[in-house]
Amino acid sequence: MAVHDPIPRPGQVPQVRLTHADRDQAAERLQEAYADGRLDEEELDERLAVAMKAKFPAELEPLFRDLAVPGSSAAAAPHMPQAPAAPEAPPSGEDKVWAGAAHASGYLMLPVGPLLVLLLRGNTSPFVRRHAMEALNYQLTVVVGSIIGFGLFFLVLPALAAMLMLMGWLFLPAIAGLVALMGGRWRYPLTWRPVKDG
Repeated sequence: MAVHDPIPRPGQVPQVRLTHADRDQAAERLQEAYADGRLDEEELDERLAVAMKAKFPAELEPLFRDLAVPGSSAAAAPHMPQAPAAPEAPPSGEDKVWAGAAHASGYLMLPVGPLLVLLLRGNTSPFVRRHAMEALNYQLTVVVGSIIGFGLFFLVLPALAAMLMLMGWLFLPAIAGLVALMGGRWRYPLTWRPVKDG
């Protein structure tokens, strides 16, 4: 059995250990290959056993080498776990202000305020984009929910839900704005999210 040296030698790139999610992804790919008829049941069991015990990406590569389509880019490293993305840079003071403004602008312009922030600054800062989209989705939820709730005001439950939504609208954007100014993340509770990134 090969022993992996945890201390990289000069000129050697250290290997990152696999996570549980990486092993689960490998198992899903193997099961897809079995469903496509490219593996039989015995081969699937053998490869799943190896995948579940693998510690490094190089141990998974042989499991998929004969499953790649010849001539495709997948042939070089088929179904290997992706390298972890670089951590997002901390937001600048300007980004925090714009993100806070995305939440606060909902008080004056409902969904239009966060939408303007998203259009003006969404492509320059992932932090601002994330907060502006969350604020936009919340304001859309409030508008649609209010129309439905007040349209059915004669029914007790919709009217009660509309009142609770109004109470939330008074406080939640302020809290979200403070979180944004501190550089944190925020997700509004019970929010419909029709606007998604990508």
